[in-house]
Amino acid sequence: MESRIDRIKKQLHSASYKLTPQREATVRVLLEHEEDHLSAEDVYLLVKEKSPEIGLATVYRTLELLTELKVVDKINFGDGVSRYDLRQEGAAHFHHHLVCIECGAVDEIKDDLLGDVEKIVERDWNFKIKDHRLTFHGICWRCHEKQKEKKEDEDRD
Repeated sequence: MESRIDRIKKQLHSASYKLTPQREATVRVLLEHEEDHLSAEDVYLLVKEKSPEIGLATVYRTLELLTELKVVDKINFGDGVSRYDLRQEGAAHFHHHLVCIECGAVDEIKDDLLGDVEKIVERDWNFKIKDHRLTFHGICWRCHEKQKEKKEDEDRD
């Protein structure tokens, strides 16, 4: 984690910003909960546990700065809540998501599935793509298994 914080600190410095203690606390929470797709309020509550003096506005400003510097990506899964996702180091693009419409779980696809699509869009529409996001909405494997087990139980009765 420390090496990742050092790299983020360098990103901030290269953009003429400092990694203040408040920003570092926010970054640490994001790193500790990298798989969780936290909202600003979630981040704030976790930061507050470690650093009670940090306010909600500071967390919001930090998240916006980290988004601007492409340290994190701001995402919305259609529920009206902005969530923050650390950008994979060295990744050319944002990763993809699978959102379960049954339980709300969010799984990630790290592979870039849209390389060929990007080439077609750039060629046919003369559109220079800087990034892309892909979110699939459906039923996750966990809910699918529960449905399958429920059906098997009903068939036995």
